[in-house]
Amino acid sequence: MIQAGVLGATGYTGFELVKLLARHPAADIAFATSESYAGRSLVDVYPTAPCLDLIPIQLAPMERADVVFICLPHGTAAPMAGAALEAGARVIDLSADFRLRDAVAYTRWYGLEHPAPHLLAGAVYGLTEFARAELPAARLVANPGCYPTSILLPLQPLLAVGACAVGHPIIVDSKSGASGAGRAPRQHTHFVEVADNFSPYAIGRAHRHLPEMEQALSWWTNSPPELIFCPHLLPVPRGILSTIYLPLADGWGEADLRTLYDETLAGEPFLRLLPAGQLASLAHANFTNRCAFSITVAGDTLILISVIDNLIKGAAGQAVQNMNLMFGLEETLGLPGSRK
Repeated sequence: MIQAGVLGATGYTGFELVKLLARHPAADIAFATSESYAGRSLVDVYPTAPCLDLIPIQLAPMERADVVFICLPHGTAAPMAGAALEAGARVIDLSADFRLRDAVAYTRWYGLEHPAPHLLAGAVYGLTEFARAELPAARLVANPGCYPTSILLPLQPLLAVGACAVGHPIIVDSKSGASGAGRAPRQHTHFVEVADNFSPYAIGRAHRHLPEMEQALSWWTNSPPELIFCPHLLPVPRGILSTIYLPLADGWGEADLRTLYDETLAGEPFLRLLPAGQLASLAHANFTNRCAFSITVAGDTLILISVIDNLIKGAAGQAVQNMNLMFGLEETLGLPGSRK
C-alpha cells in the first residue's frame, strides 16, 4: 500500500483529498496535518470525515510517507516540499509554488521571492493527460490550478495541430463555485455576498493563473496566442465552467474539429467531448474527475465550453490521478467519472 501524507487536511482541497485517499484501494493515509485543528480529529471539522488524527505540520513524520500531498498556501508549500523530498518521499504540491518554471515570474505574480528556486527545474507540471511520460520518474509534481485545468485540457489538441488562427487572442470567460476561493473566511465569499449575486474579479490580464496557462501554451506551439482571462464567482459551492472563444485557422470547421477530438481523446478515461447539440454544464462534471466540453462554431470562431469539478479534477482528483501514474497503478484507480 502507498503511504500518503496530507499537509493541510482541513481546507476544502485537503478534505477532498482525504476522502479520495480513504476510499483508494492501494493507498493508506499515514498522517494528516492542520495548524488550526492540531490535536483534534478531522471528524470534528467535517462530520462526514473519517476519524483521522490531526497533527501540527512540524511533527509530520515525512519519513513514513511514500508520497506527501501539500495542500498549503503558496510560499509555505515549497519549504515543506523540500523537507519531504529530503526525507525520501515523493511530493505532489497542490499550491502554486512549482507551477511556474521561472522564479522571476513567480516573484512578479505572487509578490515574494521563491522559497526553493533550486527545485523548480525538476518539477513536473502535472496536467495528467499531457504529463504521462514524465510522471513515473517524477519526484516533485506541481498540480495545475483549477482554472488552467479547465482551459488547457481542451485547448492543447487544437494548438498542437495549428487550428488556432495566428495573431489573435484567445478570450476565456470562466466561472467558479465559491469553494475555489478556499475555506478561510473572506467578505466577498460569505453566503450573503455570494447568494443571488454573480461577480467578476481579476479580469483581463490580472489573475495569477494567467502566466501558468501562457507557459503551457508556449510549450505546445511556436506562436502562442495571447490570453485574455476573465474569471467570475458563481453563487454555487463547486464547479468551473470556462467559455473559450478561439479564432479558427483557415479550413477548420466543426466536422474537422470533431474528427480531431475523436482521435485525440480515444482512450482518455476522463476527457469527454459532448455530442453535437449538447452544451456543457456543471452537471456534466461535478463530483467527478472528468473534464467535459462542447464545441460550437460561429463563423470563424470556435466557442468551446469546458466544465470540471474544481475540487476534484481541478485539485484533489488530478493529484490522485498523478499519484496513480507515479506509482505504476491504473490511472483511474479510486477516482469517480471514468469512461473505462
